[in-house]
Amino acid sequence: MDNIQGYIILFLIWLVSTILFRAIFSKTRTKPNLPPSPLALPIIGHIHLLGPKTHVAFHKLSNRYGPIFQLYLGSLPCVVVSSSEIAKEILKTNEISFADRKANTAISYLTYGSSDFAFAPYGAYWKFIKKLCMSELLNGRMLDQLLPIRQEEINRLVQMIQMKAEADEAADISGELVRLSSSIITRMSISKRCTNSDDEAHNIRKLVKESSKLSARFNLSDYHWLFKKLDVQGFNKRLKEVRDGFDAILERTIDEHLEVRKKNTAGGAPKDILDVLLNILEDESSEIKLTRNNIKAFFMDLLSGGTDTSAITAEWVLAELINHPTIMEKARKEIDSVVGKDRVVLESDIANLPYIQAVVKETLRLHNPASIVGRQSSENCNIAGYDIPANTKVFVNVWALGRDPKYWDNPLEFNPERFLIQKGSVATSQLDVRGQNYHLLPFGSGRRGCPGASLALNIVQTTVAALIQCFEWKVGDGGRVSMKEGSQLTLARDKPLICVPVTRLNPFPSLSY
Repeated sequence: MDNIQGYIILFLIWLVSTILFRAIFSKTRTKPNLPPSPLALPIIGHIHLLGPKTHVAFHKLSNRYGPIFQLYLGSLPCVVVSSSEIAKEILKTNEISFADRKANTAISYLTYGSSDFAFAPYGAYWKFIKKLCMSELLNGRMLDQLLPIRQEEINRLVQMIQMKAEADEAADISGELVRLSSSIITRMSISKRCTNSDDEAHNIRKLVKESSKLSARFNLSDYHWLFKKLDVQGFNKRLKEVRDGFDAILERTIDEHLEVRKKNTAGGAPKDILDVLLNILEDESSEIKLTRNNIKAFFMDLLSGGTDTSAITAEWVLAELINHPTIMEKARKEIDSVVGKDRVVLESDIANLPYIQAVVKETLRLHNPASIVGRQSSENCNIAGYDIPANTKVFVNVWALGRDPKYWDNPLEFNPERFLIQKGSVATSQLDVRGQNYHLLPFGSGRRGCPGASLALNIVQTTVAALIQCFEWKVGDGGRVSMKEGSQLTLARDKPLICVPVTRLNPFPSLSY
């Protein structure tokens, strides 16, 4: 009995001392100065505040809680930024601390455990692929070598629309622009083009669309540790089907390329991007040894990131021009004065078309497909006076930055002139969109900025210039196009753009290659 009483007394002494110690320690310990945050609900955190258009929800919350605030998406800590100054702190001043991009469950699975480039952890492999992109895969020399492909595909689009114009038929511009960008990317990367429902390039396009849907869908296992290893919503089966479909096509394509390379003993310049990657795969002296999974994951990035975004941007540009006929006419006059009316505009003409450049920049400001830039902190750091713990997801609301009245006069107005500076009688396009101006970040910024920015701009600018040079556009609803946004991950229009083209030039200009 005495022993039991002794144990009880010792336990009570331990309990009281522990409580006192924790109370004293909690008073002396400095609490982290976290960004302001709305009231969170149990289990779901702040998920109920988001809705289908996350960028809009973030913008509304920033109007209430300030340019930086904290959310919990389930148990996942997040910080949302809607200020260019704070964006610069994250993407430039503290770039290394925010150099990671955390993939969700779907993206990680589709990219073979983040073996790709876009979501690979910041480290030796990622640096190697980044250098490879800049020096060989997407550099000026490679883009010039593959220029005929881009021009051929744009010419095919123009020819198809000309036939629609002759028949006085409506054209599904949304679908045609997606087909154009898909064919350009698949031809440049693996020498296959999107022609009909039976070819592999078309099947790739369908798989890209499905993978984008799966990647954007809310998955409970991404947002709460309780469900991390559970497939509560049954995603895994569909994810496996999509990745297996990609895998079969890419494995077959790699084998075909390897077979051709065996027969081609003369060597020579690579005919597509896959050939460049196979050179690295076979190079025993390479500083990083690539695997077939790395190559397949890289193409998942290239095919999913390079098709929808260019098509969506070109569609927004054309929609804005249809709704602003004065701006459309000014753009046409620039093309007519520089290019003339005897041939269709070429990619090489764009450098001499500053107003076309300004029109595309203004569209990217208002309708950037990548409305949110995501990062993840790799260490504890201080941003804008607030403590940001390690492993916090950070969302920079690019959509809101493009509408910030602090930097943009009449921010909701479509006004390409804001990007032009008049030097004597010559207008030049100003304000770069490649990540140096933090109130305009259509391609992100810093090390994780989009390496395909130049390619995307070339495709969009040349395509739009050709479409407005060669055709007038008739639409219903009083001649105006709805500018309502959809709720997709990429900021597409709510409805497809359907127009009746009317041939503008007679005789029709020649198609150059």
